Amino acid sequence: MITRRSLLISAAAGAALPLAAPGVLRAQSRDLRLGIITPPGHPWNNAALKVGEVLKEKTGGKLTMTVFHAGQLGNEGAMMQQLQTGALDMAFLQAAEVGNRVPNVAAILAPYVIRSTEAAAKLVRQPIAMQMLDPLPKETGTLGLGWGITSIRVVFSAKEIDSIAGLNGMKLRINTTPAFRDFYSLLGAAPTPIPTPQVFDAMANGQVDGLEADLDFSWNQRFDKVSKVMMRMDAVFMPFIALASGKAWQSLSAEDRKLITEATKEALEVQVDETVTNAPTLIKKFEGTSIKVVVPPAADSAPIIAEYDKIWTPKAPILPELRKIGATLG
Repeated sequence: MITRRSLLISAAAGAALPLAAPGVLRAQSRDLRLGIITPPGHPWNNAALKVGEVLKEKTGGKLTMTVFHAGQLGNEGAMMQQLQTGALDMAFLQAAEVGNRVPNVAAILAPYVIRSTEAAAKLVRQPIAMQMLDPLPKETGTLGLGWGITSIRVVFSAKEIDSIAGLNGMKLRINTTPAFRDFYSLLGAAPTPIPTPQVFDAMANGQVDGLEADLDFSWNQRFDKVSKVMMRMDAVFMPFIALASGKAWQSLSAEDRKLITEATKEALEVQVDETVTNAPTLIKKFEGTSIKVVVPPAADSAPIIAEYDKIWTPKAPILPELRKIGATLG
């Protein structure tokens, strides 16, 4: 069985082998397959492409990567199955998808664990973030190589609201992960699933009263044009996990495993830093439009946290520790 311990041991072994004999270490060329749900040009896709570039450069083209963008290989559930069978080498999957199988991973999606994009970046770099991935080999047949992030999510409303109380009774398009569903349900919203390509039209024609999304996607879609208010909830974010297939991993040399791990971490570091840098710029862009930007009082969150944790702490026992760490991150 592949475990994080065996991953580290094999990577260390690769580092100890003589670099003067690359032909012995990597007898055959290999093109790795990486699946991702987001479209070309998205920051996550850019990070995936960066992994391939680094591998090609460091191996002289013997180790390359093909990125399958925009769900070409199916949805995230389908890609997880392909990872488990070894048909897919790697994937960047949302924490929501992995959290459906490992509830402790879903704890990172709990509201108000962090309250800014900067804090989200710090959280995924804490030791606890990698510890959360330790059960993946046993539970999913995959290895978690690292975390990437999105900017903290905001709510767009087609009607005037000035606090989280305004979400009560609202038909709100959300990411359907149970972690988000429970949060918005506690706020009195009616979570409404709408396929991503249809969200803008659903807002325009009144099918939903509002939606929640990260800043990057929101600006790309220009949700300000079909909304009256953007509320900066400062409550939740949607990170992703760089996953490797356990079966595919076993077929790689120790040196290749080490190179893939290092290239992935390098690309994720850049992705996280760029997301933090871009978030204030995106907020300013929205402030420069006609949409009203609202920041609800922080005190409004306390009752929701208490009710939410009653639901989720039994399922995800790591949640209290995450909250303690998150509270120190600003």
